[in-house]
Amino acid sequence: MVGSGSGGTEDVAGGKSRFDDIYDRPDPRAYFRRLAPLEYEIPHHAQPLFRQAAAERAALDAGRPHGPAVLDVCCSYGINAALLNHDVTLAEMYERYTSPAHQTMSTTELAARDKEFYAERRRPDAVPVFGLDVSAPAVHYALEVGLLDAAFTDDLEHGSPSPRLSRALTEVGLITLTGGGSYVTARTFAALLDGARRPVWASAFVLRTVSYVPIVQTFAAHGLRTTLDVSRTYPQRLCTDERERQYAIAAVRALGGDPAGREESGRFHSLHYESRPDTP
Repeated sequence: MVGSGSGGTEDVAGGKSRFDDIYDRPDPRAYFRRLAPLEYEIPHHAQPLFRQAAAERAALDAGRPHGPAVLDVCCSYGINAALLNHDVTLAEMYERYTSPAHQTMSTTELAARDKEFYAERRRPDAVPVFGLDVSAPAVHYALEVGLLDAAFTDDLEHGSPSPRLSRALTEVGLITLTGGGSYVTARTFAALLDGARRPVWASAFVLRTVSYVPIVQTFAAHGLRTTLDVSRTYPQRLCTDERERQYAIAAVRALGGDPAGREESGRFHSLHYESRPDTP
């Protein structure tokens, strides 16, 4: 399940390339090697906005003994968690995981180095982050190196939350998403919101090739109002080839968008949505 990107063997069923195989790797090196030439950048754009949303949501629970957790949907190797809670940039993560020095390490050695690396860069305003992704190797790595406080592999497209996830959902106050709008539907979000016990906000970056309307409707049914940042779009990644570029152009047009200067130029773009309760 794509969270902070996609990479690996390309399957262009439906027109959009898929890169499922890198999510079964025991560590994120293949993920970053594959994404680097595609200039995958949406987590970089999300970093300041997720930090702002997390801080504003935490402020609502200032009087409670435990602050609200962030649930990153389609979290993969914990990229968004790394950027949210640590003094690190996406460019630095690309450099780290694609550097020759890190290619010769075993996964065990890399994990030990990563645990130390992120601990040293932990921000004082760090918040609990839970990760949800169907890729067990990816979430287990993020958990092992300390990027996630809890990790779940529940497939909510085809089932209900496990008892363990259900317990965790009572602590969630913010849901984040970068890219997963192509892979999860309103079913996943309905299951998450049904299990919530705190007021839940959502901050999502969604490709312009995908309709977010069903998810917005699900949020509305749970008392959340969604706003769209109409001031700009956010570059996501380069198209893998001409076939994918043509797919992106057609998909954006089918949803009433204009691909000129964006998808027509060979790069996917995302929109940023914020969902919050009608009454705080």
